[in-house]
Amino acid sequence: MKKKCQNLLKAAISPVGVIKPARPQPGDTFGILAPSSPFDDQAFQAGLEVLETLGFRVRYSKTIFEKKKYLAGPDALRAQSFNAMFADPEITAVICARGGYGALRILPLIDFDLVRAHPKLLIGFSDVTALLTGMVSGIGLPALHGPMVASLGKSSPSTRQAFSRMLLNTELPSITPEHPVVIKAGNASGKLIGGNLATLCHLIGTPFMPDLSGHILLLEDVGELPYRIDRMLVQMKMAGCFDRLAGIVLGSFKNCGDPDDLYEIFNDIFETAEIPILAGFDVGHDEPNLCVPLGIRATLDTGTARLAFTESLFSLSVKNASG
Repeated sequence: MKKKCQNLLKAAISPVGVIKPARPQPGDTFGILAPSSPFDDQAFQAGLEVLETLGFRVRYSKTIFEKKKYLAGPDALRAQSFNAMFADPEITAVICARGGYGALRILPLIDFDLVRAHPKLLIGFSDVTALLTGMVSGIGLPALHGPMVASLGKSSPSTRQAFSRMLLNTELPSITPEHPVVIKAGNASGKLIGGNLATLCHLIGTPFMPDLSGHILLLEDVGELPYRIDRMLVQMKMAGCFDRLAGIVLGSFKNCGDPDDLYEIFNDIFETAEIPILAGFDVGHDEPNLCVPLGIRATLDTGTARLAFTESLFSLSVKNASG
């Protein structure tokens, strides 16, 4: 099975340089996917209203309301919807309804050649980290770690403002934590990659696990006790995932115990690593949940407590290759 997946990935994903999505414009259409778990209907409708208030149209298939236990429908159906959204010439960006669990299951079913031919912005976080990573490390298509439809409706003003600013403001983004915590001091440059720690950990041993060499790694999580965070980091360390990291930025670790305990764990795991580690970013499962581009170059400076992006998330063209 592993060899079959490796052959599949080799045939479907062969990076040929960075490709970038077009910047969404007011009036453009957002396609909505449910690649993981079912979602709350009221939260979904509230999120649609936020997107429409920002000036975007929305499009989704009725199949996103399917349910199969803890999944938003069968794997084949969810993957088919994913591929169809990227093939649709009228859709500029694709945003997920929610996370939960299930994105990992559809990775082998995604048509990466189709995605490469029709590059679009993919938005999500949590379990969707699996798909974001596939886009970024597989075909060199940057993605956006940010709120999803079911969380947008109940999100804070800060989250909505950051979401709007990331999509519509042409300035290069930068993020400075309100309460930064320097775990290891220093500076680093590299492409940002990562997201949900547990999801990344589950990619180990699969052909979809990215090479983190030279990257700044973003990590966040929810509902994991400190010893579980420790266990996942140790597993990734023993698997060699951290061997040539450039740096680490930590988002929120909601309901994961005392933050000081977590910072001590990171300091212990990376005690001998000469890389900067900065915590306190409002990114992840807590509020606010600020948008962070993945797959583009950034600089991390613990002295100024700043993560600054040095290239645009978007291509220069207004419309993408599909339309």
